[in-house]
Amino acid sequence: MALIIAGERSGSGKTTITMSLLAFLARQGRKVQSFKVGPDYIDPMFHTAITGRACRNLDPILTSETYVKSCFLKHGQGMDAVIIEGVMGLFDGIKKEEEEINDYASTAHIARILNIPIVLVVDCSSLSGSIAAIAHGYRTFDPRLKIAGIILNRIGSDRHLELLKEALEPLNLPILGVLSRHAEITLPARHLGLVPTDELDNLKERCDRLSQLARDGFNWQQLHPLLSPPAPSALPRAERSQNPSQKKIAIARDRAFSFYYQDNLDLFADLGAELIPWSPLEDETLPEDIQGLYFGGGFPEIFARELAANQSAREAISQVIQNGMPTYAECGGLMYLCKKLIDFAGETWDMVGILPATTVMGKRLILGYRKAIALQDSPIIKTGETIWGHEFHRSFLTCQPENPLFSLEGYRRPSQIEGWSRDRFHASYLHIHWGTQQQLLQRLLSLNN
Repeated sequence: MALIIAGERSGSGKTTITMSLLAFLARQGRKVQSFKVGPDYIDPMFHTAITGRACRNLDPILTSETYVKSCFLKHGQGMDAVIIEGVMGLFDGIKKEEEEINDYASTAHIARILNIPIVLVVDCSSLSGSIAAIAHGYRTFDPRLKIAGIILNRIGSDRHLELLKEALEPLNLPILGVLSRHAEITLPARHLGLVPTDELDNLKERCDRLSQLARDGFNWQQLHPLLSPPAPSALPRAERSQNPSQKKIAIARDRAFSFYYQDNLDLFADLGAELIPWSPLEDETLPEDIQGLYFGGGFPEIFARELAANQSAREAISQVIQNGMPTYAECGGLMYLCKKLIDFAGETWDMVGILPATTVMGKRLILGYRKAIALQDSPIIKTGETIWGHEFHRSFLTCQPENPLFSLEGYRRPSQIEGWSRDRFHASYLHIHWGTQQQLLQRLLSLNN
């Protein structure tokens, strides 16, 4: 068994609740494995910083239901506790007609396929007696789900809590936790969500406070039995490359580039490659003896001044790409490889310049899963092939390629063209999870063989 933390809606406080649980358990010396439902990058950073163990994403759209199950079993075994943070509201997913599921990839969907209980987090700041109707509705909407209990968040006073308990009493639904309003534990946020961990100076102090709140506010006698890891399962042993570390790939990892799925990073080693971290913000040269470049997403717009100031790094990148070094870039990496970047303040900064476009930061959030059909070959995909990815950005490019890489189709949105490709170069806004698409990375690593 394990526990999945669900919200009645986005903003209910499930991230704070999850972090509180993780912080308390980790500070007790427990081995804790966390998971995050969906394509999120930032929440898993907080999980990892708290537990010291890489958080894993569970996303059946970017991977598959089978992959979600195997990932959960593989990384959950041997732990003292396993906690999954949900996404949005409990039933917020997509309609996948071929599956006849209206909440595909939702927290409820993950709870069903893993057969684990749910703790429902409710923002009580504007509620009293109505909480009973909310709890009853969530508890009975899908009889296949087991709501193990409820956590009352943002309680205003003792009298407020008394009213909530009175309303819930007829439901006989366990109250597993009570948290009052605490402004000091609110995490700073900006245009794509929470500010990442690497930019917070007081993360340890915040986590210490969260641990104290969990110690005092949660019913651990009822929670502990729900946190046990999944039962042992005979999983196939992953086969590693017969030629380990044959390829050294420079991966951009710093405050500007931090959006990476841990499963993707693990796959490099499984396929016999070594990732060499370096910083486009601080390192003036590329690592030595590398055979490829990997630029993930992140916040180049926040650090555009520093990126522009590191002219030697930009020139080194431009030179090796022009010389044919295999390069993969997504979202923030794509933005960095453009000619210029115009930030939210309207200031223009020089970027690497491999792509002729300028990136412009805007107000509109472009968000959602995308079905990408390749219109031409790239280092990872062949013409006509289809992959699933995810977009999440507030920028746009001033021009599109003459020969775009992808035709993108999304749920309830018109198709569009996107992405840049050359012989050994792939750049796109699309975030890709390679868990069930390992051939994409294999193709990239096979270049220069």
